Amino acid sequence: MSEPIRFDGVNKSYGDVVALEDVDLELQPGEVHCLVGPNGSGKTTLLDLLLGLTRPTSGTVTVPDVPIGCSFQSPTFYPGLTVTENLDVFARLSGCPDDAWRERLLDVFGLDRVAGQLAGTLSGGWQKKLDLALGFLKRPTYLLLDEPFSELDDASKRRLLDFLADFCTEDRTVLVVTHHVGRFEAIVDRLTVFDGGQVRYDGAVGHDENAHDRYLDVLGLE
Repeated sequence: MSEPIRFDGVNKSYGDVVALEDVDLELQPGEVHCLVGPNGSGKTTLLDLLLGLTRPTSGTVTVPDVPIGCSFQSPTFYPGLTVTENLDVFARLSGCPDDAWRERLLDVFGLDRVAGQLAGTLSGGWQKKLDLALGFLKRPTYLLLDEPFSELDDASKRRLLDFLADFCTEDRTVLVVTHHVGRFEAIVDRLTVFDGGQVRYDGAVGHDENAHDRYLDVLGLE
């Protein structure tokens, strides 16, 4: 089983702006972990630190040497390549040339319908599905999803939820950053609430149907 990702006493400032303050947090293997909070609460900064895109001002971030996949709100792909070509190129770059798994992802996200189209010509919904598929491509041990439901229709949301529930085994962790934790109540194992750069709540919820109400309560919004 993989080691957890750990944030120990992490602070991050940009000049006089404090983005994170004294953050202690673990992402444990085998959990669907929802990270929620208002805009400017520090969620994006935490992801940037986890991916090594920036460094903490103080404290330590410990990330095990395992595959990490991600899908952010702005899709990332080669617009001049087709859907299939994007999957092929990213598979080669990640060292995961698994044809059966790529076919599975094409099916799960319905991308087989647009497999031959240039990615840059797709609608926002199809581009989001392609970006999600690329996040799953190397069967990551840690999968980071920033607002994965944005641009998706209701049927696609249900398929993604089912797929996430099956994907998250005892060796894999899914971190979902969202404003809409209620949409993930059926599969979420752990909830962390950020506000003002600090962890206001962190605890197991065990597919708690009241996870969204707990989030609102922590922020004093009920």
